[in-house]
Amino acid sequence: MSATVFTIANQKGGVGKTTTAINVSFALAEKKVRTLLIDLDPQANATSGLGLEKTEGGSLYGPLCGEGTALEKVQPVGAQNGLFMITSEVDMAAIEIELVQQENYLGQLREVLAPVRESGEFDAIILDCPPALGMLSMNSLAAADYLLIALQCEYLAMEGLGQILKVLEKLRSAGVNGKLQLGGILMTMFDPRNNLSHQVVGEVRNHFDDMVFRSMIPRSIRLSEAPSFGQSIFEYDSTSKGANAYRYLAEELIERFSLGD
Repeated sequence: MSATVFTIANQKGGVGKTTTAINVSFALAEKKVRTLLIDLDPQANATSGLGLEKTEGGSLYGPLCGEGTALEKVQPVGAQNGLFMITSEVDMAAIEIELVQQENYLGQLREVLAPVRESGEFDAIILDCPPALGMLSMNSLAAADYLLIALQCEYLAMEGLGQILKVLEKLRSAGVNGKLQLGGILMTMFDPRNNLSHQVVGEVRNHFDDMVFRSMIPRSIRLSEAPSFGQSIFEYDSTSKGANAYRYLAEELIERFSLGD
């Protein structure tokens, strides 16, 4: 049975996208869903956030240029059984230029990941993208089954939501990835004491109804601190509100997409 591929994307930085990629991957693995996290961001924040090294040759740069395979790049994340990762590195910044020169420039990542999907080794593959709708992000959307949008609880974030949904529709209508669907919208940096947070959540739920996950990720110092120690929130502070929020999100993903069945 092939793995379900999720891309976590948002062209706006600082919305909790990489924090979500790290912690939902860890939480899924904790719940016996065999999960592969792929860091596509040249900044490699997901890589360092799980305590792994940005090793030269460890990323998908080579496979995307026709050298080696993605399966060769998979490594276990020591702290959690069932969690694996393909790390990123600085060279990934050059892949934007390399991809444009290739014939099937939007489908390269899909081709590279096909053997990984069909290997039977994983239930879920999570792609963490750069904070821009460049070639890497477009490739991740072309390779994914579902788009997960991390949306900060502020009004300016609403504009970005409309933009990324237009991109999704264009990729579908152009036949680049006809099966791509919006998997859900995750409200991040939610502050229950802030009226604006409640207003933004209410407006997004009003427009998108059950596409908005019930779980909401709180604004949390503990969540911000954890990556600097190379740890998920579950290793850093397993009883925190942030840890509980990502556990609930993992349960929603398992239920919504029948992961691990």
